[in-house]
Amino acid sequence: MHKMMRRRMRFWILLTVWTMALGSGTTVSARADQVLTPREVARLKSAASPVISPDGKRVAYLQVVQRDPYADPDQGDVKFEDGPSYMELFVIDLPNGEPRPFITGQVSIGGLSWSPDSRAILFLDKRGKDENKCLYRIPIDGGEARRVLSHEADVISYSLSPDGARVAFRAEAKKPKEKKELLDKGFKAEVYEEDLSPIHVWVAPLDDPAQKPRKLPLEGSAVSLQWSPAAAQLAVALAPTPLIDDIYMQSRVHVVDADSGDVICKLDNPGKLGPIAWSPDGRLLAMISAEDIHDPSEGRLMVAPATGGPLKDVLPNYLGHVNAIAWQDRDTIMYLGDEGVATTFGKVRADGSQQKVLVGRGDLMLTGFSLSRDGLKGAFVADSAIHPSEIYLIEHENLTPRRLTDSNPQLSDFRMARQEVVTYKARDGLELEGILIRPLDEEPGHRYPLILYVHGGPEAHERNGWLTNYGRPGQVAAARGFAVFYPNYRGSTGRGVAFSKLGQGDEAGKEFDDLVDAISHFAENGLVDKKRVGITGGSYGGYASAWGATALSEHFAASVMFVGISNAISKKGTTDIPNEDYLVHTRSRMWDDKWQFYLERSPIYHVKKARTPILILHGKDDPRVHPSQSMELYRHLKTIGEVPVRLVWYPGEGHGNRRAAARLDYNLRMMQWLEHYLIGPGGDPPPMELEYGFEKPAPKTTDPSPDKDKDEEEPA
Repeated sequence: MHKMMRRRMRFWILLTVWTMALGSGTTVSARADQVLTPREVARLKSAASPVISPDGKRVAYLQVVQRDPYADPDQGDVKFEDGPSYMELFVIDLPNGEPRPFITGQVSIGGLSWSPDSRAILFLDKRGKDENKCLYRIPIDGGEARRVLSHEADVISYSLSPDGARVAFRAEAKKPKEKKELLDKGFKAEVYEEDLSPIHVWVAPLDDPAQKPRKLPLEGSAVSLQWSPAAAQLAVALAPTPLIDDIYMQSRVHVVDADSGDVICKLDNPGKLGPIAWSPDGRLLAMISAEDIHDPSEGRLMVAPATGGPLKDVLPNYLGHVNAIAWQDRDTIMYLGDEGVATTFGKVRADGSQQKVLVGRGDLMLTGFSLSRDGLKGAFVADSAIHPSEIYLIEHENLTPRRLTDSNPQLSDFRMARQEVVTYKARDGLELEGILIRPLDEEPGHRYPLILYVHGGPEAHERNGWLTNYGRPGQVAAARGFAVFYPNYRGSTGRGVAFSKLGQGDEAGKEFDDLVDAISHFAENGLVDKKRVGITGGSYGGYASAWGATALSEHFAASVMFVGISNAISKKGTTDIPNEDYLVHTRSRMWDDKWQFYLERSPIYHVKKARTPILILHGKDDPRVHPSQSMELYRHLKTIGEVPVRLVWYPGEGHGNRRAAARLDYNLRMMQWLEHYLIGPGGDPPPMELEYGFEKPAPKTTDPSPDKDKDEEEPA
């Protein structure tokens, strides 16, 4: 970077920090480590995928470790190599043990389960000289992990037989030798959506390499599988093809004989499909399903006999969405439900009777769980407004969730802005909810810039939990003097099927008016300066960000669009989910005399109205929203030349960034753009090049003196 550019960048950063300090009442001398920054967000860990042992004595889980771009090998850190997060294996001995590292470092563990006798953990990984991802087992009382199943392709997922002697798994077949030879010679032509590799179901003895896995003769591509706890039967979700559109809309549950592969029955679940769970006696199957083919999201708790028959919705008219299930006993299902911006934990009989909420709406957002064999203990994933996902325990005799992990103890040293649930009314009287993070050092009577973060989907919703990551400004923005609001606009999940359908056939209509109505709400109560409002989000939130910068440009002073839609017509011809888009979103086709409608619901149709500076970011390998969507909007705005616009590609990334460097870059650019136009000088775009702050810190010291100054962090 040229010296002049570096000086300009430093000047702009210092000016922004000074402006924020004056606006929020903080002092410039406040230590950087008191508040969250993009640099700290890039180092946060989280806990995931808890599995409680059948005997209820231990919990295995994954610790998600972001690769640290600021790692310093001279200080004992692992050398940074860009890529997705590492997944480490930890175990907790109940009732009061500390998390024990089992497999850590530069690993990517997945697919955790316990052996039936609770003496070993099984997991998927690619280790050593493995050519493909294999199944491993590690003893709980010590010893090395040992491979117990390998295959000619990656093992994608698996399920053990009740006695642990056999395993059913999902994998592709080995590619023909002839095809590999042609590829090596340079014949790499791709026949789009025809040259497909279906996912098969295989059955094999566990830990017997002499016997090759046997492929079951099932038609279609396997999406998920579960072995019956009481018989040699499998519940297999099959889609006609491995295309994501078919997986979303046409996955159907089949009960299959594990020995012959014969289909015993097919359960006609309507529309989208989530997790499947056998009752302990193998009589019944529970699943999270859509209500009908037009339901935007799976969220109904359905039960059916494993011998076939109609599905029964055991929580009819539930004004929420079920997100996880497990059987407590042969007649009782436990479930997690999203209800508005909160979650609940409850149980219900398989016939739909005796529903009971065990853990009501509170400060913890429960998002996944696993039960012991007797159903009296459960390990949960939960996050809150002050910490990312951690592992919690709930027991029959004590229904108050008890925290087992602390993945980020450093967070206790950070000042956090206040977070609260806000209810407001849309212009047509519809009551809406969202979560507000207030400016960290808010002063009464002062109006603040607002960042509106719009979730994707739109079949998704925001919970009142941890709302800060590489793409969510959250606490980072609040520390810099912003108010941040996460609206659950109409069409969001968490409030029942009818509410989630409110945006169908009206994309960019009332659903995006709901966003403007949120701004009006905060302006009327005195919190927000209407002239300093920014909008950001990814996917459908990116669509909203493009719409806010064009059709609704008078309401927004800055926009950051991520993997968003700009042309509703060309999007439908380039996405990998055209049928899902039609069935649960648009409910009409362009050729049904709708060309003009979709044209007018395209941000590019409104580019002449654009007065909002927009930063456009997109993964170059996105199959969901083609990168051309970003190119179209950029090219039109650039040609007109009346508004600042910048386009940033992320090579190798898809519909969302997975690699550490791309995530950090995104976070820095998002905050830079919003600060520049909502707090800073505005005008021409901020410098193209970023200062990532990779200067080495001063050597670590063991001096415990409390009045010794700490090294200040390089501003992001």
